[in-house]
Amino acid sequence: MNRGKVYFIGAGPGDPELLTLKGRRLICEADLVLYAGSLVPPELVACAKASARVEDSAPLCLEETHALMRDCALSGGMVARVHTGDPSLFGAVREQARLLDADGIPWEIVPGVSAAFAAAAAGKVSFTVPETTQSLIVTRLDGRTPVPEKERLKELAAHGASLAIYLSASDPERLKEELLSALPPETPVLCACRVGWPDQRLAWASIDTLPQVVRSRNFSRQTVFLVLPGQLRTDDRSKLYDADFSHGWRKARVTEE
Repeated sequence: MNRGKVYFIGAGPGDPELLTLKGRRLICEADLVLYAGSLVPPELVACAKASARVEDSAPLCLEETHALMRDCALSGGMVARVHTGDPSLFGAVREQARLLDADGIPWEIVPGVSAAFAAAAAGKVSFTVPETTQSLIVTRLDGRTPVPEKERLKELAAHGASLAIYLSASDPERLKEELLSALPPETPVLCACRVGWPDQRLAWASIDTLPQVVRSRNFSRQTVFLVLPGQLRTDDRSKLYDADFSHGWRKARVTEE
């Protein structure tokens, strides 16, 4: 049997120009384009060939999306399964891949730009600040999908690292409460709603004012929060371009005493 292949493609946060070249090529070549229409703009899959079947997976359940992919792949076709952001973050790829494996259908993942990195770019901020924050934690509040106790937000915030918090805009009061258990109230938070879309909105808050900003701006579930403990520091400087710092490509400047 001539089996086709399924590609899980990270669509990026919404801007069609943030789709990778490989992702766009595969969408153009696919016989079935199955995209999450609640999160992925239709413009992003408008490059599909005229003969392709293009379906919005938002109203479908797992078994229904699998049936579409299975039928296409087992008939020798190529499937572009288009996910928002990067498929490795809250992308539900594992459960889809298990069904493909059970049917002997090959699959591959094409990475995409996460909303967290698009938000940092839009806000012109860095997650890492020399000698202040050197780690980024990607997480979410617990909700209908539980979070392990050791991964509760208040436990992760205690590390003092930068945080990218997804899927949590519906309860900004609890978000504030858990963050305040470990971080100062003046810690800056960048709220990025529908980042990468034409109606993208950004707003700065502190942990203390976070609920007020979210409610007053009507920020929706498509919001990522960047908690940036190092943002207040203005005297940071990397060693990489320090003239007094040697590395494999440059000798340190010699100063006379």
